[in-house]
Amino acid sequence: MDSACVVEALAPIWLEIPETARRILQRISVVLDFAHVKGWVPEEVSLRSVRKGLPRQNDKRGHMEAMPYAEVPALMQKLAGASPTTGRDALRFTIYNAVRSNETRFAVWSEFNLDDGIWSIPGERMKAREAHIVPLSAPVVALLRKRWNERTSDTGLVFSHNGEKPISDVTMTKLLRDDGIAGITVHGFRSSFTDWAAERTRFPKEVADKALAHKLPNKVEAAYRRTDFFEKRRSLMARWAEYLDRTETQSGKGKDAAATASEPTALRVVA
Repeated sequence: MDSACVVEALAPIWLEIPETARRILQRISVVLDFAHVKGWVPEEVSLRSVRKGLPRQNDKRGHMEAMPYAEVPALMQKLAGASPTTGRDALRFTIYNAVRSNETRFAVWSEFNLDDGIWSIPGERMKAREAHIVPLSAPVVALLRKRWNERTSDTGLVFSHNGEKPISDVTMTKLLRDDGIAGITVHGFRSSFTDWAAERTRFPKEVADKALAHKLPNKVEAAYRRTDFFEKRRSLMARWAEYLDRTETQSGKGKDAAATASEPTALRVVA
C-alpha cells in the first residue's frame, strides 16, 4: 500500500463525512506504522502527501447538514417501501429514535426489552459516557421483532449480517446518496427531530434534549435535576413515529396530531 491507494480509498468520503474520513486516515497511518515495526511492510509508508491529493475540506465542526423535518416522512415511506436490508432497517431505526449512528451500529440484543418497549444503552457506548434509556415507539418495536425473528444470535449485534460484524460507518450515508440526497448527514436527523419537536409540539425543550441524551450545560441545574422525563419522552417519541409514518395525503391536512395532543399514546407491542 502507498499514499496513492489511501487517496483512492478516502476520496469517496473525504467531503461527505470529513470527520470520519480524517479518523480513518489516522487509523490507517497507525496500522501501517505498526506493520512496518513488525517487519510485515519492508519500507515505511509516509501518508503526509495524502491530504495534498484530496480536495480541501470545508468542514464546519459541530454542524451536521439536516433534512428539513417536513421532508423526513417521505424518506421514511420510501425506505419502508423498498426491499428490506440491514442498512435500511438501521437508518429507519436511527431516525425513529433520533440517536447517533454508532448507538445503532453497535446495539446488541441484550440491551432491549421489547415487551416493555425499552432500549438501555450502557454508558460506555454513549458520547457523554452516561447510560441512556430510550422508550421505543410501536413501529420501532415492530422493526426489532422482525429482525429478532431473523437473528443469527440472541446476544449479538442487531444490525449485522452475522451478529458479529457491525455495518460500516458509511452504510446509512450511502443509502441517502444512492437516493440522490446530497449533503444530508445521518447525524443531521437529530436536528430534524429537534426542529419538529420545537415547531410542531408542546413538549418542553428539556424533554427533547433528554431524548437526544444531551447533558445540561449548567452544572448546578444538572446537579438538582434528577428526572429523565421518561414518560414524557415515551409520549414524544410515539408522536414522532406517528409524524414519520404519515402518508402524503395526511401531510396535506394541516398540523399533525402532535401539535395539539397532550396525552401520551399507549405503546403497541407487536407480537
